[in-house]
Amino acid sequence: MVAKTERVTILTTPNFKSYLASQAQSLGVSVSELIRMRCIEDNQPDSDEILLKELISQSKEAIKKANLSLDKGLSDISGTLAYLKSKRA
Repeated sequence: MVAKTERVTILTTPNFKSYLASQAQSLGVSVSELIRMRCIEDNQPDSDEILLKELISQSKEAIKKANLSLDKGLSDISGTLAYLKSKRA
């Protein structure tokens, strides 16, 4: 069975066309294949991207906990200072 294809025409600068051609040549593929590869790769997260998203999620949770701890510490210090000031008077 022959795969159905359609032609897509894009307008670009000569420099970008040359860039695409050199990228494709360095990978040993056609410009069309290069574009297909890049479009598919952009939609598929790789293992580094998945790991990075998990690290970001963990970092956000750690920051929330740290902020809560800091808020509690500041509240405790304010209470202690108020107590000490009341003892001086």
